[in-house]
Amino acid sequence: MKMIKKMVTAAAGACPVAAPAGEVSAAAYWNKGVKCEQVNPERQVVPTRNGNGDLGWNHFSGKHNINKCRVVNAALAGKVDKKSGVRLEYYGGARNQTKLVNIVVIVQYACRTTDGEYDARKEKKIGVIPASCKGTNECQNWIDE
Repeated sequence: MKMIKKMVTAAAGACPVAAPAGEVSAAAYWNKGVKCEQVNPERQVVPTRNGNGDLGWNHFSGKHNINKCRVVNAALAGKVDKKSGVRLEYYGGARNQTKLVNIVVIVQYACRTTDGEYDARKEKKIGVIPASCKGTNECQNWIDE
């Protein structure tokens, strides 16, 4: 889908706001409400927004079967494991008796996604994009226990 965006200038330090022209994008159906949030060791507040089927809580709770904030927040409570600009990756783990799974949480710590499709309002952060269990598309049910 090709989309033309009109840039609106904003105050210095604020996130520019893009207005779609023509077609309606998936971002129009993106719920910016915060489901949960965690403060990382760098004292940054990282939100997990409700989102939609493409990113945020609604994406990974359905597609990746993570349904508890504590699973995401446990990874976010640790240090950033991989950083590429405003894209942050956090790695965590969950254990249930002898079962162990590695959790990967990817955060966009900016007011817009890299592709410009989504924004979290000026001065806010997109936050958690996906969270998943490493090596599998869908986490096992026990992860939320």
